[in-house]
Amino acid sequence: DARVRGWFLLDSYLPTFFLTGAYLLCIWLGKKFMKDRPPFSLRAHLIVYNLGITLLSLYMLIELILATWEGGYNLQCQNLHSAGEADIRVAKVLWWYYFSKVIEFMDTIFFVLRKKSSQITFLHVYHHATMFNIWWCVLNWIPCGQSFFGPTLNSFIHVLMYSYYGLSVIPSMRKYLWWKKYLTQAQLIQFLLTIVHTLSAAVKPCGYPFGCLMFQSSYMATLVVLFVNFYIKTYWKAPARTAIKETPVTTEIKNGFHKDYFAAANGFLNNKKAQ
Repeated sequence: DARVRGWFLLDSYLPTFFLTGAYLLCIWLGKKFMKDRPPFSLRAHLIVYNLGITLLSLYMLIELILATWEGGYNLQCQNLHSAGEADIRVAKVLWWYYFSKVIEFMDTIFFVLRKKSSQITFLHVYHHATMFNIWWCVLNWIPCGQSFFGPTLNSFIHVLMYSYYGLSVIPSMRKYLWWKKYLTQAQLIQFLLTIVHTLSAAVKPCGYPFGCLMFQSSYMATLVVLFVNFYIKTYWKAPARTAIKETPVTTEIKNGFHKDYFAAANGFLNNKKAQ
């Protein structure tokens, strides 16, 4: 798209490709480097980082709403050229959205440095690496119009999500963070709404490239599958396993011990009595 020619990082794919390669390499080398070292705390860094991403996401959310309102965007389907200056305004915000994806590589780097390897899942790395590359393509060929919807929803979700991450670094705030499960639910709703919005432009076209609509729907479908799998493993199966291992809260206390302790140790106690 001639309107974005000369914009930072867009004229050549090589910077995006090499930054993605560096991201994957940092994960691999970082894990090796941290293997025999104690994890870093990074509390102050994480507070500043998460606050910064939260504010950037809030800016993009507000600016996208104002720009699309100014341009009279059609929610069902919006083409790439009819809104004039408003299209340029949307494209500028979407450039920040693209650039934010390389900033968010730091999510994983922080996990590596804090030795939170369980958080570095296929879903996590796949989502971070692909989004940055996909949005390079979006900014070069479809930088406005129908492309506005997903980033608007995602910016809203990221305001909530990075606020949660920032607060979770502060020990005294953790008892108030009961809503992590609902963040995952909100992310799933976001993906489903984006698929519906994308396909609506395929059912009733407005000149937006059909191939791009199909690709976006397919990609969002992969995220739905991966996030549903994550949700089931984290919030359905995990509590069931934990319930087996943990002593119920209502268990009767005797002499400072749960009665279940005495049941479990019964053979040992009986032997002691016999002696």
